Amino acid sequence: MGKPSPPQETECSEFAKFVASFGYAFQGLWYALRTQRNMRVHLVVAIVVIIAGLLLRLSTLEFALLAIVIAVVMVAEMFNTVCEACVDLAQPEYHPLARIAKDVAAGAVLLSAILAVIVGLLVLGPHLWMLIHR
Repeated sequence: MGKPSPPQETECSEFAKFVASFGYAFQGLWYALRTQRNMRVHLVVAIVVIIAGLLLRLSTLEFALLAIVIAVVMVAEMFNTVCEACVDLAQPEYHPLARIAKDVAAGAVLLSAILAVIVGLLVLGPHLWMLIHR
């Protein structure tokens, strides 16, 4: 049985692991952006929506709503990617249950994107309407 390490070393080690976990998370985000076409499409649409929001001078609450739905769509897309990778790892050959898992995950992304479009129309729509009818 060895001597326990001094508390300071353990705290530094734990903090280093904590900081490293952010690096892993950013690697996962970068992987999704680099390899998933739909993730890049969602990012472009999000940038367009944010620019439109800035030009239309949305309120903080309106921006918050848009940020939430943007994040929900991107998180759903990333979980879809996780689901596909896990299914492919566990079941490389075609299997009806593997197809169902992938289709349901893709359906979650679609549902979140539909919600985002509805929220986007509700938030941006009135501002655009006023702009058009000046």
